[in-house]
Amino acid sequence: MAKKKSKKASSSNPWIKRTIVIVCCLLAGILVYTSYRVFGPNTEAFGDNKYFYIRTNSTYKDVLEGLETQGIIRSRSSFDWVAKRMDYPTHVKAGRYKIHSGMSSFELAKLLRAGKQAPVNLVITKLRTKEDFIKKISSNLEADSNVLRSLMQDPVYLRQFGLDTNTVMCAVLPNTYEFYWNTGAEAAFKKIEKARDAYWTDERKQQAAHLGLSINDVTILASIVEEETNKNDEKPLIASVYLNRYRKGMRLQADPTVKFALQDFGLKRIRESHTLFDSPYNTYRYSGLPPGPICTPSEKTLNAVLNTPETDYLYFCARADFSGYHAFAATYAEHLENARKYQAELNKRGF
Repeated sequence: MAKKKSKKASSSNPWIKRTIVIVCCLLAGILVYTSYRVFGPNTEAFGDNKYFYIRTNSTYKDVLEGLETQGIIRSRSSFDWVAKRMDYPTHVKAGRYKIHSGMSSFELAKLLRAGKQAPVNLVITKLRTKEDFIKKISSNLEADSNVLRSLMQDPVYLRQFGLDTNTVMCAVLPNTYEFYWNTGAEAAFKKIEKARDAYWTDERKQQAAHLGLSINDVTILASIVEEETNKNDEKPLIASVYLNRYRKGMRLQADPTVKFALQDFGLKRIRESHTLFDSPYNTYRYSGLPPGPICTPSEKTLNAVLNTPETDYLYFCARADFSGYHAFAATYAEHLENARKYQAELNKRGF
């Protein structure tokens, strides 16, 4: 009986119960703290979505410092603790990542470890020079501008695409292109050139051949038309003027080519001194098409050239009403009268 009494006494010892409660509380606290550290919010409460960029060959230390210095995470230690347990330091992937406000360390580490990038929608509209294109690519993607510049100046590399250092911009068709941010220079150029290949179907190639032009010639001619007007309904007529002059062996005498030759795209009025500038792009001095495009023409403008109507027009000049449209003429005398009206209006307006 004495033995049973001792057992009962020990089982009802208040110190044992307290110890058990304390241990349970500690374990619960540790569990709550750990859960919060892993699944609690750890990105700052920025208003809009934020993008985090990881450059190629970045280390885990680079990532950790970037997350902290760019004000993305609240607690570096919490993210570091979670990331290491998810083995993220050995799985760093370059790219552009969309970060949401209130993401947990677990969600952020999972996103980065999986390399789930937010793609870049690169919108290319009218570009005039190779440098414009290089800047467009390198300012929106990780692509190295110097590498891209070297590719665009390498005749051997460009030959595989049917291009040379003058016609290289024929490869660029205005459009919206989806890229991963860490795309390299060559991959970016090839993707854009591939879109150009897709445009040039067999039917369009036949249309170009029917006009007596190569696909690069069509692009070069379209680039002049693109710079002459933004009126899509007028582009086929302007194309007909230049095509008629080209076929007759006349100089195109296109004002936009003078601007390109001078690299002065803000010129409002082309004067005789401008037309004397010596450049193969100056169609006042040299016959035929320029050696390359003077801008990246839109698909609508390319289509306008491919569907050039048969006309007898050899001249055009801006209408004196400043509507943005042009007055067309088949004879030089008629053209001079149209030009006189326009010049008079220019003088009247102080240009």
